[in-house]
Amino acid sequence: MANIKSAQKRMRQSERRRLRNRAIRSRVRSTVKAAYAALGAKGATTEASVREAMRALDKAVTKGVLHPNTAARRKSALARGLAH
Repeated sequence: MANIKSAQKRMRQSERRRLRNRAIRSRVRSTVKAAYAALGAKGATTEASVREAMRALDKAVTKGVLHPNTAARRKSALARGLAH
């Protein structure tokens, strides 16, 4: 445990951020996985699930959890899957 007050505050902040980032990353993974499953099945909800995954990726970028290029690459792959 840190002895210095600023280090204690840093630990509290980083723990809050870690939990928030983990929740956001989990949501992104779940929605992207569901979108790929929908792409494989090519049902009526395919486009909606891909759109939801893209939205989750954009939100993760906004919150600083994902790098913008990573999200762009994943969105591009989803869009390619939807086009074919």
